[in-house]
Amino acid sequence: MQWDNKIHKVIAEQPYPLLFASISGAHLYGFPSPDSDYDLRGVHVLPVKEVVSLNEPRETIELSEIRDGLELDLVTHDIKKFFSLLLKKNGYVLEQLYSPLVLETTSEYEELKEIAKGCITRHHAHHYFSFSDTEWRLFEKEEPRRVKPLLYIYRVLLTGIHLMQTGEVEANLVKLNEKFRLPQVDHLIAYKLSGKEKGVLSDSNIELHRNEYQRLRQELKLAEEKTNLPESPSARPALNDLLVRVRMANL
Repeated sequence: MQWDNKIHKVIAEQPYPLLFASISGAHLYGFPSPDSDYDLRGVHVLPVKEVVSLNEPRETIELSEIRDGLELDLVTHDIKKFFSLLLKKNGYVLEQLYSPLVLETTSEYEELKEIAKGCITRHHAHHYFSFSDTEWRLFEKEEPRRVKPLLYIYRVLLTGIHLMQTGEVEANLVKLNEKFRLPQVDHLIAYKLSGKEKGVLSDSNIELHRNEYQRLRQELKLAEEKTNLPESPSARPALNDLLVRVRMANL
């Protein structure tokens, strides 16, 4: 897939080699508005001399800017920090790793995607519970209520259910709804795609969405109870081996 040259230029300007870079946010989730910003995520590799230095290493690099009218938000983590996050119940890093919207790739990135399957556990359900609960509380407080937070709630819950049922990371709400077939989700996506990033919810049937939030939350709980996913990750030795090899290659 071709992306704006300004995006690739931002990636090329990064101070450290990148293991990979991908697009997250609304573009990954399948409902970008015409004025949505681009959320760029990735993994950089610090040189050994900076890792062992007395100075604080740049474990995380963040950049937010508007470049020629294009709003960009970049976050990359050093490989060790990213691997540590993979070993926790962190759905964000899994979604970034398995995003199909890839801007930068390496052979080690392909290897990492295979290894990281051993990081997925039943406890990732807690990430999606927490995320959806936070988003719902914010949505309830809003006046007027916006479409975007509601779409995030559906996206998070359906991603979590799908992960528990299949062990596969799918963050695109359009693709998820091919499985779950919720008509209100199709309506909300169409509205978001045609409107502005901060578009106000036109559907006044809040009670429908409240009931669906509770129902899907229970479905996620049931999926967690029935999942065949393991209790703990098995990928730590393989991640450690990959970390050492990549770090030593960047002496």
